[in-house]
Amino acid sequence: MLNYLDILDRANEGPYISEESWDLDKIAMTTKRLVKKYKLEWNKEDLVTDDASLSKAIFDAGYELAITVGAYSRTTERIIEISQDEIDNGIRNMPQSVIMGEGKDARTLYARHLDDERAPLFFGGSPGTPIPERIFLANVLSYMQEPLIDLATCGTLVEVDGREVRTGNPIEIVSTRRELQYMRQGLKRVGRAGMGMLAAQSSVSELGDLAAAHPDYLRKCDSHLVPVLNELKMDHRNISRAVNSLEYGMVNASLPCVIVGGLGGGPAGSAVINVASYLIANITCLADYHILHPIHVRHIATSTREVLWVINATAQAFARYAPSIIVADIYPKSGSGTKELLYETAANAIVNAVSGGHLEGCGAADGNQPNCSGLEARLMAEVALATHRMKMSRKDANALVLQLLSKYEHVFALENGNPGKPFDDVYDLQKIEPRDFWQKMYEEVKTELKEMGLKL
Repeated sequence: MLNYLDILDRANEGPYISEESWDLDKIAMTTKRLVKKYKLEWNKEDLVTDDASLSKAIFDAGYELAITVGAYSRTTERIIEISQDEIDNGIRNMPQSVIMGEGKDARTLYARHLDDERAPLFFGGSPGTPIPERIFLANVLSYMQEPLIDLATCGTLVEVDGREVRTGNPIEIVSTRRELQYMRQGLKRVGRAGMGMLAAQSSVSELGDLAAAHPDYLRKCDSHLVPVLNELKMDHRNISRAVNSLEYGMVNASLPCVIVGGLGGGPAGSAVINVASYLIANITCLADYHILHPIHVRHIATSTREVLWVINATAQAFARYAPSIIVADIYPKSGSGTKELLYETAANAIVNAVSGGHLEGCGAADGNQPNCSGLEARLMAEVALATHRMKMSRKDANALVLQLLSKYEHVFALENGNPGKPFDDVYDLQKIEPRDFWQKMYEEVKTELKEMGLKL
């Protein structure tokens, strides 16, 4: 197996290529060729496919892309070459289970198969969303207290003690440690002190990660993100995150955010890049599990038709042909206090539940504003578990998702999106309870989902 010193050697000594040539000649042209070679197409009415041959073709195309191009170091402008044997070893050594948390609150993340008898697990929080310090603790409590939530995550502190957090500035160390202090405080308050976390979200550069790898902050039973830059790129800063974590003994979660409509072209090419990203991340990120987070080039959200198809295609390709631990990040377009947020969340939950993913969410309002709450995470878990209990077929899941799309797809045409309301407008901050209008809206949508056939 490659170790991180081998990766650094290749980043320093590999063939030189400009970033522009990497993007266009290596990624865009190779992906376009592979989409044509494997005859890949997507159907906007068939968002949850049940076509094993399509999954195989997408996996094979992504595998060929990973072997053909490897990875790119933005730090040195050199190619990190990776052989077929090394890709195969990465697949064989991909963890099939990872224990997160400790004591009674520990959970085992596992590589889900299609039609797995085991239920998916749920991370609760609004990952990456900017959250003011004055509401940070109350916000994370709203997720941690939900009984169906297994693991905790959070948004990003944008200021500490009234001071703006700047990337690469020493204050990033303060903000990341402060975030972890609030997280640990929240877990104790809800009586789930041992719950595992995906955190250090306030660490935009590697500074926060390095500063938080300590039992008082991130424990060895917690995880953090190691981003894969768009597309199939690494840099020394993110390799530093992986190296530090490996030495410390913490769990690495790779984070490729493939841009649907970017260098891969449409959904088919984007799914190919997502498959290749995981195969590369097995090696360059030393990943224990992967975050599934393709984003739409214009709408950002994970709830567009194109992105739902990529999520379904990528998760199914691995569930069928290389089972790996995949956690799908849900980023709806709409924000708290809107019915559309709940419809978008339900559509994402159904797609992931039948495609082999665990779930994390929700990054409401594209994760751009603090318009998020634990109530939509409750619905995420309820819908996914109902889908699992019903042993819903992928054909029935597709029909249900198409119905939901008709209820929210209009938000993508709104000039200013559908951001909803801030957390403190939808929750009572003292009682950590949804305000009456938000609770009523949630119950109305649940009734609609039941009428559509979901056994909630």
